[in-house]
Amino acid sequence: MQKQQQCAWFLRFPSLQRVLLLLVASLLLQGADSTQKATEDLAETVADTAEQNLNDKIKVFTVATEPTDGYARYLRSARVYDIEVVTLGMGEEWKGGDMSRAGGGFKINLLREAIKPFIDSPDTIILFSDSYDVIITATLDEIVEKFKESGAKLLFSAEKYCWPDSSLTDQYPEVEGKASRFLNSGAFIGYAPQVNALLEEPISDTQDDQLYYTKVFLDEAKRAKLGMKLDTESRLFQNLHGAKDDVKLNVDLDTNQGTLQNINFMTTPSIVHGNGLSKIDLNAYGNYLAKTFNGVCTYCLEYQLEVDEKKLPIISLAVIVPQAVPFFDLCLAGIEKINYPKDHLHLFIYSAAELHDGQVKSYIHKYGEQYVSAKIVISEDQLDERRGRQLALEQAKRHNSDYIFFVDGDAIIDEAEVLRELLKLNKRFIAPLFSRYSELWSNFWGALSDGGYYARSHDYVDIVKRDILGMWNVPHVTSIYLIKHDAFDAINFEHSQFDPDMAMCDSLRKAGIFMYVGNQDYFGHLVNLDNFNSTVVRPDFHTLFTNRFDWTKKYIHSNFSAQLNKSFVIPQPCPDVFWFQIVTDAFCDDLVAIMEAHGGWSDGSNSDKRLEGGYEAVPTRDIHMKQVGLDELYLKFLQLFVRPLQERVFEGYYHNPPRSLMNFMVRYRPDEQPSLRPHHDSSTYTINIALNHVGIDYEGGGCRFLRYNCSVTETKKGWMLMHPGRLTHFHEGLLVTNGTRYIMISFIDP
Repeated sequence: MQKQQQCAWFLRFPSLQRVLLLLVASLLLQGADSTQKATEDLAETVADTAEQNLNDKIKVFTVATEPTDGYARYLRSARVYDIEVVTLGMGEEWKGGDMSRAGGGFKINLLREAIKPFIDSPDTIILFSDSYDVIITATLDEIVEKFKESGAKLLFSAEKYCWPDSSLTDQYPEVEGKASRFLNSGAFIGYAPQVNALLEEPISDTQDDQLYYTKVFLDEAKRAKLGMKLDTESRLFQNLHGAKDDVKLNVDLDTNQGTLQNINFMTTPSIVHGNGLSKIDLNAYGNYLAKTFNGVCTYCLEYQLEVDEKKLPIISLAVIVPQAVPFFDLCLAGIEKINYPKDHLHLFIYSAAELHDGQVKSYIHKYGEQYVSAKIVISEDQLDERRGRQLALEQAKRHNSDYIFFVDGDAIIDEAEVLRELLKLNKRFIAPLFSRYSELWSNFWGALSDGGYYARSHDYVDIVKRDILGMWNVPHVTSIYLIKHDAFDAINFEHSQFDPDMAMCDSLRKAGIFMYVGNQDYFGHLVNLDNFNSTVVRPDFHTLFTNRFDWTKKYIHSNFSAQLNKSFVIPQPCPDVFWFQIVTDAFCDDLVAIMEAHGGWSDGSNSDKRLEGGYEAVPTRDIHMKQVGLDELYLKFLQLFVRPLQERVFEGYYHNPPRSLMNFMVRYRPDEQPSLRPHHDSSTYTINIALNHVGIDYEGGGCRFLRYNCSVTETKKGWMLMHPGRLTHFHEGLLVTNGTRYIMISFIDP
């Protein structure tokens, strides 16, 4: 249909008629088999030529004194629809005053001069709009068609509020229903003579342009003379302030291309203006308007930049840790993983958490000299987060860095190319999507509430789940982001009414700097800070329920999953005794540290008040997981990691979740309890995890199965023995002759 409408234009332009004749001749020479191809070529050529002619007859003007992100978005939307725009005032000092109160006469004075060559041309149409907060969503053909359908000689956009002088409200003509009653100066269209007449009254640069146009419109004689109307039903123009419930964004599910519809009048406006307080709404709609998607993120591809290895930007890397976080060692490992030469990085680490001071110092000691510069601020420096972030920014300015890359302690980088890929996206502010593993909690907000806090946008879940891939202009970002140097001066972390992240985002929004988040690639994730208790010994170990992904990464052996494959041969040092690689050294060391810090080792006697009957037939020196508050966690460990291995080797036995009343660490020492007499376990099967190294931490030890006269003495730290508990596997703990041996025991399904 659109091609047919475009083809109809050729009758109105002689140049198109010549093109038509040439293409018809070409068609006849090529033969009938090429009919479809030639027809398509004809449609494309006619459309292109039509747009060229329209750009000759319709002059589009805007005013912009700085190349802001909003201006770039406006120009892109014009370019998408082949609209040529003349920008007035670029590079000049803004003389229009404070537009948030009243002002903008400067725009009128610039436009008056610009249209002088066209004022005697009654067929020339002048289209004017703002640029920083405007998006074009249609071709000139559609825009002109809607203008002519209005019957006006001069058509202004309309809004819901009488601004800047509400006392003029009653002078406006009444409108029906939900129509917009009041003139808005952000966009208008008219024939050149009428526009010239509109602008003939003088105005100072700092006077208000909207009030200027309003007074003309409210003068009935002038309004009639100019053929001046308001687009009250948003057929051509849509102002968003006060109209949130009037519009609906429709997104094609196949291409993700969007159109904005006024649902009151079922119109599709061609020029959308985020006037007043609606700029965040415009940003959200703008993520889909003007062909930003076409099955893929076309907008992402248009601005990509190749990173020149010979001219790599200098970047300040700011690691910010305002509070204790779980798995900070993994955060630092992610920092070290970044594939970017350290001789192009200035490192700044701020940590307000005493828990992490040692890790920060250790990292700097190991890697600091590899960076161009390295500076740390730790808890003893008593610098609050606002000042810490601002200091990082000041350091970047001092080093003349091209970018600053903020990474907070709750962000764990999993992919080394994150920094290079962000640079390619070529934005003043860009963040990779990071979310908590298997949760919807992420590092961005898709919308703001009326009070300026979190609100869920219509596309938030799809973005976080990566059901749609692209790059989105959002109002709030935290945890990890890259900022270009020309945005440094706009940032203020120290606003007293907000936390530092909100203060930064508020300052960027006010400066018109767009914050983008991209999810086309996976680069990392956030840890969960909820209920993190940094006061306990080895706090990471306690977080299985809140941070299963990182807990698994840190504490479960890298070969665990491979052992679940039937092709993997599980070692059997003795009959029906299986040996698994299950946990890491960190698991062993942390659990031993937790138990030793608790110190409540049993005395090794038969009397044991921890047991229901108060009697232990085969006592050991031990601490139960219940005593250190970890029994629930350990039962989950058995379910997630032990049960699958049990089902692998004892086929046909299923019990989910496993039951275990006895989960305890045993300590063997020559001067305490060096061994354990032969016994059966009260279990269907037993697991025994070695927590330290034989031959290094202790000598002797091991387990002997009497029925088979088979001993396991060369145990391995982090490896687990699994064997039946009753009848067949009568066993004993062999003598420890030196040092301390730690093992973790569970009697499963008693």
